[in-house]
Amino acid sequence: MRTDEAGHERPGPGATVHRDTARVLPVDGEGRVLLLHGWDPAKPAQPFWFTIGGAAETGEDLADAAVRELLEETGIRVGKSDLHGPFASRQHQFDWGEWTLVQSETYFAVRVSSADLTFDGMEQLELETTDRADWWRPTDLEADGTAVTPWLTSLMREAITMVADHGG
Repeated sequence: MRTDEAGHERPGPGATVHRDTARVLPVDGEGRVLLLHGWDPAKPAQPFWFTIGGAAETGEDLADAAVRELLEETGIRVGKSDLHGPFASRQHQFDWGEWTLVQSETYFAVRVSSADLTFDGMEQLELETTDRADWWRPTDLEADGTAVTPWLTSLMREAITMVADHGG
């Protein structure tokens, strides 16, 4: 392990990192989902839209991780009881930067009525690989073709339905 400039431990180049992650899909009153835009540090010329979220800390349950990640990555504050789900989960392996990530991903939805977005809570590496956030309808993201993976729009639809079915 290495330590970055902020004191966070980072695995060495070529490491395989296993982690449990909480992903959050905030849904607004117009049926749009808030996504982040960024890139793999090894492929900065290939940006994409992706969900908010990240690894659970040691001993942290996934709903708590979802609330924390949403606050850190967007400045949006919600309570654990505001979350809907989890509504989906999957195992996913991919290369990102100098690592291979093996993730157990758990997805939550949350109704958001308004948001003053900020990246102030992001770690340095996140700041270096994320440039904006925006609200998307699944059909618009499909037409745009810049989702991190094709299944993202299906997750968006599930989150929109989950929030609508629970009245917010």
